[in-house]
Amino acid sequence: MDEFPGAGAIDQALAAVGDLLAARGARIAVIIVGGATLNLLGIVSRSTGDVDVIALADRDAEGRLKLRNAEPFPAELQEAIRTVARDFGLSEHWMNAAVGKQWSQGLPPGIEDDVNWRNYGGLQVGLVGRRTLIALKLFAAVDRGPSSVHVQDLIELAPTDPELKYAAEGVETQDTSPEVPRLIQQGILYVQQHHG
Repeated sequence: MDEFPGAGAIDQALAAVGDLLAARGARIAVIIVGGATLNLLGIVSRSTGDVDVIALADRDAEGRLKLRNAEPFPAELQEAIRTVARDFGLSEHWMNAAVGKQWSQGLPPGIEDDVNWRNYGGLQVGLVGRRTLIALKLFAAVDRGPSSVHVQDLIELAPTDPELKYAAEGVETQDTSPEVPRLIQQGILYVQQHHG
């Protein structure tokens, strides 16, 4: 299986990682974004090539969620990912932190409060919510253009005008290139014209 055909296959792979971690007495929490999250939340039903981990998560002494860069993955998680890749016929990078490069430009504001948790044994998976998905997809759409899967995902999300405005403000703080405001507006107009 080169790609996950949908939410069921993603669930199975995550559950297998969680079982391997639990067998080793490990407990790891990750925050995921992208196509895997959209599938697991039932927003889209399409194949996706990977599970994008944007952060590792811990709780502080007061129980507040603290996010940290996911790279490098803890050794137990790396080993579990490799084992599941072998057993399921997946790429060895089927779960990766490439999207973690977002840390260099800042994460969407309020991401810690926009997470829905799923328990997979030793693996806790935080699925970012609509607000964060819209912001990240708009950022990626500006970067990759109107023919990208990110624009199609935005159309599927059917964001409201206030959601798009909030996302645009966040993207502008993450990329201060002079052409970004124009590209954001072009992307927003395209999404507004094609959803509904």
